Amino acid sequence: MAREVVRVGCGGAFWGDSAEGPRQLVRHGDIDYLVLDYLAEITMSILARMKARDPQAGYASDFVTQVMQPLAGEIKARGIKVVTNAGGINPRALKAALEAVLGDGLRVAAVCGDDLDAALPTLRKHDVRELSSGAALPQRLTSINAYLGATPIAAALAAGADVVVTGRCVDSALVLGPLMHEFGWAADDYDRLAAGSLAGHIIECGTQCTGGLFTDWQDVPGWDDMGYPVAECRADGSFDITKPAGTGGLVNAATVGEQVVYEIGDPARYLLPDVTCDFSRVRLRESGPDRVRVTGAKGLAPGDHYKACATWADGYRATTTLMVGGIDAAAKAARGADALLARTRRLFAEHGHDDFSETSVEILGNEATYGPHARIAGAREVVLKLGVRHPERAALELFAREIMFCATAHAPGTTGFAGGRPGVQPVVRLFSCLVPKSLLNVTVELGADTYAVEIAPGAPLPPPPAVTATPAGTVLGSEDPIEVPLLRLAHGRSGDKGDSANIGILARRPEYLDVLAGQLTAAAVQDWFAHVLTGPVTRYEWPGLDGYNFVLDGALGGGGVASLRHDPQGKAFAQMLLDMPIRVPSSWDQPGGILRRF
Repeated sequence: MAREVVRVGCGGAFWGDSAEGPRQLVRHGDIDYLVLDYLAEITMSILARMKARDPQAGYASDFVTQVMQPLAGEIKARGIKVVTNAGGINPRALKAALEAVLGDGLRVAAVCGDDLDAALPTLRKHDVRELSSGAALPQRLTSINAYLGATPIAAALAAGADVVVTGRCVDSALVLGPLMHEFGWAADDYDRLAAGSLAGHIIECGTQCTGGLFTDWQDVPGWDDMGYPVAECRADGSFDITKPAGTGGLVNAATVGEQVVYEIGDPARYLLPDVTCDFSRVRLRESGPDRVRVTGAKGLAPGDHYKACATWADGYRATTTLMVGGIDAAAKAARGADALLARTRRLFAEHGHDDFSETSVEILGNEATYGPHARIAGAREVVLKLGVRHPERAALELFAREIMFCATAHAPGTTGFAGGRPGVQPVVRLFSCLVPKSLLNVTVELGADTYAVEIAPGAPLPPPPAVTATPAGTVLGSEDPIEVPLLRLAHGRSGDKGDSANIGILARRPEYLDVLAGQLTAAAVQDWFAHVLTGPVTRYEWPGLDGYNFVLDGALGGGGVASLRHDPQGKAFAQMLLDMPIRVPSSWDQPGGILRRF
């Protein structure tokens, strides 16, 4: 008999996340499924290099040593099933490694077919282009994988798997797959598929929806024992987000809402392999202590292509940090950076090397990342962060040696050399493209058997609708306005996709929206971030959450996996935007007014 409620807990948000998450959920979460997300673009390139050295490597080994080995007995005893993308580049090898340590206790299935190496000649023949830039496919790749969906995960569970390991798949599929299996959702039951995908999207980053990275961080108790998220899902597609009782953290409409907007583009057109999602009318309701009911997701047919992610090597990079203290610390740090770069360039010329491909100087502690909006002057303690890129490893090894020259030849108060010379690392760039679903042969391997998985072909997607002009918003009238930071009016969360960042802004009260509509425009946000942008800003309406989503193209210095910036993923962008001044009626800030107080 089918369960009325399926409890899915996410115990890991990335490779390297704390092993306490799986332990907490297995022992105290009362869960039916444990899911763990290990993969990001940079992770795929690291795993590809590992597999190149050892054909039996290429997966997240922590899943074996930190999760399954210590917890397998409890997982089996409690009847918990496990789904993870820890297979990385080599899900078959992870399956074999698990079978070697688990014995016959748990049946392990591997989802295979995301690797596109064999399809490269076809992709080059069809002149596949990068989604944002239109660039041609690089000649030498370190990895290329399609983002699979939830259907093969559901098939593996239906075949009797206790543990399902995949390669590259969309993060939300780790939750949608179990729900398709448990509730018998069909491939064309689009509203429910969208709802299950939203559940996966909310919990995929672990504690980011239970109070982690929350705008109102002061309100979140128990940081030392944060509760990991649990989605309580029902067959109609509705679900609650909660966490294990007695753990730290906070689950309310705002903590969950901030995660809904994370790493999203157009909320009415969120493209996934199984379904095209419309999250624009999603509603959040606090249904109990540390419990939020989520409803309103809608779905349409998916496209006939998978998104694919390729990574490729583009020279080398080195980054160093030094502390500089004392009067005029920022000026001393800036001069030190200029001197080190000039010295190295002179030595490059003497040794026959070309100039740097790129340099990045940030003086942290002096609000360098804020550009013209910086307020600090006269800081007496700063950190000089200097990043450089070059086609040749030898050139950057020379640069790394010369950094030690700063120890005795630069300004007084320069310190922080105890870590030694910085290492020289490959620069890994991201190439995102679309590939026909018909090119892939997706299979499930369980025991000695291999099952072909039929994937719904999808249909060509219509072009996205044009972004229409937004209302001018409320005119403040004769009342003298005052300026307050956006923080007093809204929550915010930012994330990244390649070289683009998104910032979701959610009004604290619906009454604030008219004021924000006319002031928090795409043009205003573009001007606020002009010091980091190379592309346009688009504003999307988010009526269900009383907010907006801003997509900033060309905002991350060439892409999160390749950027030399200290914040290559725009994680602090929302905090920067929440400092923007907004004009509001002065009565809002009077006793009894509606303005949030801090």
